[in-house]
Amino acid sequence: MEISIQKPKPEHAEAIASICARGWRQTVEGKLSAEYQRKNIEHWYHTDRVTKDIQNGAYTYIASAGNNVAGVIGGAPTGPEEGEIFVLYVDEHYRYQGIGRKLLKALTDDQLKEGVKRQWVSVQEDNQYGLPFYQARGFVFDRKRVTQTETGEEQVSLRFWRSMG
Repeated sequence: MEISIQKPKPEHAEAIASICARGWRQTVEGKLSAEYQRKNIEHWYHTDRVTKDIQNGAYTYIASAGNNVAGVIGGAPTGPEEGEIFVLYVDEHYRYQGIGRKLLKALTDDQLKEGVKRQWVSVQEDNQYGLPFYQARGFVFDRKRVTQTETGEEQVSLRFWRSMG
């Protein structure tokens, strides 16, 4: 299967929204209520919002397998010599085929050109996909972050970073 990495376009918004919503829901299943999941997905992963975020550069690259969007990554420099990965999801039908690695490399190459020396990511606690992926790529645990959701639940994310140069 041929995978190409490219910049997303508004016509990819529906597929990106679907991949992100499904992937995020899988990472919080059993941890956060169905009500909070619904509200979060309605806020972040509806087609209009994703289209605007594509136009604003929040989604940096997609991976295409033929005519299908197989994965997406978004990130940007966030401070002097620091960058962030905001989102990285691979459609469940395309996982474990190197797509996440290719997306991360494309974003990392961009951030290196922009002077980023330390790359950060937040990963949902117990995320069976994200944690091993980032740790295998040299990210190290920094701290646990607990935030209160609008439904009164605690969302626990783990902050990781890696040196890039």
